[in-house]
Amino acid sequence: MGNIVGHFINGQNVSGAGNRMQDVYNPATGEVTRQVALASKERVEEAIRAAEAAFPAWRNTSPAKRAQVFFKLKYLIEQHAEKIVGMIIDEHGKVYHDAMGELTRAIENVEFACGAPELLKGEHSKNVGTSIDSWSEFQPLGVTAGITPFNFPAMVPFWMWPLSVVVGNTFVLKPSERTPSASIFMAQLALEAGLPPGVLNVVNGDKEAVDTLLMDPRVQAVSFVGSTPVAEYIYATGTANGKRVQALGGAKNHAVVMPDADLDNAVSALMGAAYGSCGERCMAIPLVVAVGDETGDAVVARLKRQLEVMKIGPGVDNSNDMGPLVTKEHLAKVRRYVDFGVAEGAELLVDGRNIVIPEHEKGFFLGGCLFDKVTSEMTIYRDEIFGPVLGVVRVNSLQEAIDLINRHEYGNGTCIFTRDGESARYFTDTIKVGMVGVNVPLPVPVAYHSFGGWKRSLFGDLYAYGPDGVRFYTRRKTITQRWPSSSLREGAVFSFPSGVE
Repeated sequence: MGNIVGHFINGQNVSGAGNRMQDVYNPATGEVTRQVALASKERVEEAIRAAEAAFPAWRNTSPAKRAQVFFKLKYLIEQHAEKIVGMIIDEHGKVYHDAMGELTRAIENVEFACGAPELLKGEHSKNVGTSIDSWSEFQPLGVTAGITPFNFPAMVPFWMWPLSVVVGNTFVLKPSERTPSASIFMAQLALEAGLPPGVLNVVNGDKEAVDTLLMDPRVQAVSFVGSTPVAEYIYATGTANGKRVQALGGAKNHAVVMPDADLDNAVSALMGAAYGSCGERCMAIPLVVAVGDETGDAVVARLKRQLEVMKIGPGVDNSNDMGPLVTKEHLAKVRRYVDFGVAEGAELLVDGRNIVIPEHEKGFFLGGCLFDKVTSEMTIYRDEIFGPVLGVVRVNSLQEAIDLINRHEYGNGTCIFTRDGESARYFTDTIKVGMVGVNVPLPVPVAYHSFGGWKRSLFGDLYAYGPDGVRFYTRRKTITQRWPSSSLREGAVFSFPSGVE
């Protein structure tokens, strides 16, 4: 397909028909490296037809045989890891070690999918009534779809389609048009691993593609990860069209630092959590809640020292700590938030707005920014910035910190740094957040647990991947059975049956 990224439908690379194209940039250089075709409604419907046609045979393939595809896929991804990481760096901009970490987490979800025979074991009860047995089994839905963000072009799609497909569904993936290449390549690897044509299809596109997936009656379920306004739209539109929907939205994650914390280790952890991946992740820590002014002063001093030595540059240089933001438009948006912070009275202690990277002057770089004296009324406190901007909020007690976090509209992730078990236990028990860390700044669950937030960070009832993912992509069917017996004759029974009769 040359420098145009098209689609992958029914096991074939499909070029982008029509004139709707969008530039794809290398964020480190600011240069256009390729274009991506934006699918029309008709192109998306072609992918849905392919998935619908592939479903009956794939549904009836044994879970063990489906799992074998994923064992081979894991091997192929590991064999091509350098190429995939290169695609992530080239289109997203994150540094090599961060991109490799993302791919590793993606592979963990493939490993979980390999357990399909165990995951799909049903429940059985013998003699629930006289000569009556009852059991539950978990059946696939049909055609399912996923809409994924730019910031994890390898990992987040693997939260969705491997689990959906291994339990017997077929899938249409709509990745971010900003980072399209990795999904196309890994769909090709899945075909090589033995996944039948049509079981996994990839369409690149914009709102036209999204709306087609949301409104087509053949699509039974939709998974989404992105911003809260879009997540809310996805959930409302999808459910109005009779679909099962899980829509993961935005975040504003707080890290509480107690006076008894190991401050050196806490600040090192906060640096990675705040500035890793240029802050472009929903589990980033953009807010530190320091309990007590002495704690706040100590945290700020250490953060400033570490920011002075943080290395910023292109992702291909693995010695760098942070790369560029994804687009010129997003860079401008994050810079505006820094301007808002200054205008609203926060103290800008480290200003990264004027950073220049030699030989990459046109890249979308922003240095790490650090604010102190942030308050809950400020825009930089309320909004998800999605950039390398960290704010320090000062409170007087753990209870004040908890109340502050619980009032926020988002409830995705949070953490506490402390040496005190009582404080940690009280925090984890009372905080209204879906994922909580104790001395762990990015409490992202491993693949055999599930990922999701509370409040306006998640629309829907089930988390992503892990056990909740199995339930999301299957329907429970309960069968109650009795075979006629020559020794059993009974007349009509007009009362409601129960197992105790």
